[in-house]
Amino acid sequence: MSKIDTVRNAMMQAMKDKDKARKDALSLLLAALKNKAIDKRADLTEEEENAVIFREIKQAQETVDTTPADRTQIIEEAKLRMSVYSEFAPKLMDEAEIREVVAAVLAELAIEKPTVKDKGRIMKTLMPRVKGKADGGLVNQVLSGYFA
Repeated sequence: MSKIDTVRNAMMQAMKDKDKARKDALSLLLAALKNKAIDKRADLTEEEENAVIFREIKQAQETVDTTPADRTQIIEEAKLRMSVYSEFAPKLMDEAEIREVVAAVLAELAIEKPTVKDKGRIMKTLMPRVKGKADGGLVNQVLSGYFA
C-alpha cells in the first residue's frame, strides 16, 4: 500500500473522528504527495514518498522557527502538522548506525585515517547508502568526527 493510500485512509478516519485539525494536516500531506506524483507522471517510489514527507516536516519546522512568539496559533498548527507527518515518516538512523555505515565505507575505500581531502570521495560512496534513512547534517557531523 502506497503512502498516498495510507494517508488517505488516515484522513478518512480523522473525518469520522471529527478531528478537524488532524484531517487538515493529513489533507496537506496528501496534496503534497499527489502533486509530486503528478509532477513525476508516475507512481512514487517509497524513497520519493519519504522525501516528500521529510520535506513537509522540514517546512513545518521552519514555520515554527520563523514565526514570532506571539503568533501561537500558527506555531501550534505547525507543531501538530509535524507530529502528524512524523507518523508516516520512516525511522531515521541514529548516530551509532551512521557510525557503522561510515566505518564500512572507510574499510571499503581502504582509508584508515581519513583526512579532509578524502571527504568528497567518502561522501560520494556514503550518501547513496544513507539517503532517505539518515539526516544529512548528522551524517556530516559523524563523518567530521573521523578527521584528525
